[in-house]
Amino acid sequence: MKIFRGSFIVSLIALIIAFVYAGWNGLFITLILAVLEISLSMDNAIVNARILERMSSAWQKAFLTLGVLIAVLGMRLIFPLLIVGVSAQIDPIGALKLALEKGNPNTVGTYGYILHHAHPQIAAFGGMFLLMLALGFFFDERAHTWLKIPEKILQRIGNFPAANAIISIILLLITSEFIAKDAHAVLFAGILGILTFMLVDGFGETMSHSKAANTTSSVVATGKAGLALFLYLEVIDASFSFDGVIGAFAITADPIIILLGLGVIGAMFVRSLTLYLVQKGTLNDLVYLEHGAHWAILTLAFLILASIKWEIGEIVTGLLGAVFIILSFISSVIYNRNH
Repeated sequence: MKIFRGSFIVSLIALIIAFVYAGWNGLFITLILAVLEISLSMDNAIVNARILERMSSAWQKAFLTLGVLIAVLGMRLIFPLLIVGVSAQIDPIGALKLALEKGNPNTVGTYGYILHHAHPQIAAFGGMFLLMLALGFFFDERAHTWLKIPEKILQRIGNFPAANAIISIILLLITSEFIAKDAHAVLFAGILGILTFMLVDGFGETMSHSKAANTTSSVVATGKAGLALFLYLEVIDASFSFDGVIGAFAITADPIIILLGLGVIGAMFVRSLTLYLVQKGTLNDLVYLEHGAHWAILTLAFLILASIKWEIGEIVTGLLGAVFIILSFISSVIYNRNH
C-alpha cells in the first residue's frame, strides 16, 4: 500500500476537481477514463518494469517523477489538443479556449460543433490505430491463450504475411464505403492511423533491439547509460499512451476530463504499478490480464469505427472494457491456484 498511497491521494484530489468542474457526469467519465488507461497500460507497466529494474535508483526516481510530468502534460494534455486542432483545423490554444467555454455543440463555431464534424476523421484514425494494436497482439504466438478458440484462430491468421495491415485496410475500405458519409476523409484518416501505428511500432522495435544489451545486462545503468534508458522509456511510454489518448475520444472530447482521467489518475497508477512490479518481481503472475486488455482494445476499436455513423454511449465503451479486464483478472487468479 505504501507504493500506491500517493496515487490514491492524487486520484482523490483529481476526482474532486472533476466533480467541481463537470458534476457527477464528469466524475463518472473521469473514473471510466482512469480504468481505461490503467487497463490498457498493463503491458506498458510490464515493459517499463523490465527496463526500470536495470537502472540505478536515481534514474528510477527520475522516471517516476519527471516522467510523470512528461506523461501527464505531454501525452494527456498537449497531444489530444493537437489531434483536435489538426482534425478540426484550429490551433491547440484555440481548441483549449473553445473547450473551456463549453459551447453548445449545435452552435456553429463552438468546440463541440467543430469536434462533432471532425469526429469521423478522428474515429477513423483512432479506430485503425487501436485495431492494428489489438490484432498485432493476438497474431503473435503466445505461451498462454485466454479465450482459446478465437485466440487460436487469430494466431493462425497471423501466420499470413502482413495479415495485420491487410485486415485493417479491408475493414477501413468497408467502413469508408458503407458507414461514412465522407468516404475520402475517413479513408485518408484511417490510412494515417495505420501508418502511424506501423511507424511507432517499428521505432519501438528498433530501439528495443538497439538497447537490448543495456536492458538485459546485469550491470545497473548509471550516467549516460541511465540517461539513454530514461529517454528510451519515455519514447516507449509515449507509444503506449497513444492508444489510451485515442480511445478517450470515444468517451469524451473534454481536454480537462481527459487530463484528469488519463493523465493524473491513470499515469500515477501506471507509475505505481511499474514500481510495484519492479520491487516485487511478479511481472508475469497474472497471465491472462494482458489478453483481457487487448480484447478491450479490440472491442473499443470496433465501437469507435461504428461511432462514425451511430451514437455510442460512453457507458457502453467503458463498461465493456472493464468487463474484459475483470474477467481476465479472475481467470488469472484461478489459473495461479490451479498451477
